[in-house]
Amino acid sequence: MDKRITIYHGSNHVIKVPVFGEGKRNNDFGMGFYCTESNDLAKEWAVSSLRDGFSNRYTLDVEYLNILNLNSPEYSILNWIAVLVEHRLFSIKSPVARRAKQYLIDHFGVNVNAFDLIVGYRADDSYFDYAEAFINNGITVGQLARAMRLGKLGEQIVVKSQFAFSKIRYEGFETADKSTYYVFRKARNDEANKMYQEILDEEEDGLYIQDIIRGGIGNDDPRIPRNISE
Repeated sequence: MDKRITIYHGSNHVIKVPVFGEGKRNNDFGMGFYCTESNDLAKEWAVSSLRDGFSNRYTLDVEYLNILNLNSPEYSILNWIAVLVEHRLFSIKSPVARRAKQYLIDHFGVNVNAFDLIVGYRADDSYFDYAEAFINNGITVGQLARAMRLGKLGEQIVVKSQFAFSKIRYEGFETADKSTYYVFRKARNDEANKMYQEILDEEEDGLYIQDIIRGGIGNDDPRIPRNISE
């Protein structure tokens, strides 16, 4: 990552000064300022079917930031899931899912609050559904890893610490037209879901979360897919 990067935040309003400590605690990686390096993706995230939005542009000096990249080979797909289940509100449909949530946090959890900046996939509707299916023992870890690559649904950059917030510089904004960018967003999501159904229709003899729990499988097991950005 370059020492100075350009990031974009999609929103329904212009944000000239991002404020540390604001935001929802139940976002993917907890409280933080959620951005992307893609202006087009920020515009997709900014709109709804009913309203336009804004892509706010910033520069961020990352030279002295402690960065957690959950898409690097150092981490597995289950590190991302563990962080997600710790922060997002999931539908826990079975005793297996309750055990799965705690097992993932205990064995694959990462303390995101120890970092200034986090890079990882964004759990929009499709990705969230895939993660939920996995912890409810509906798909294998292999199917999950394949699903995470579908439709190029987007990688996000999350500014976490007060120090990192001090390194943000506002550069301006662009309007995101719902008639254009909501169509792009829906098409991306629909394509991912179509491909996901094709994965589900294939025979799979892999590890379900219940197998992982019963086997006491940890992060160093070669059967756990790594580097979900590949």
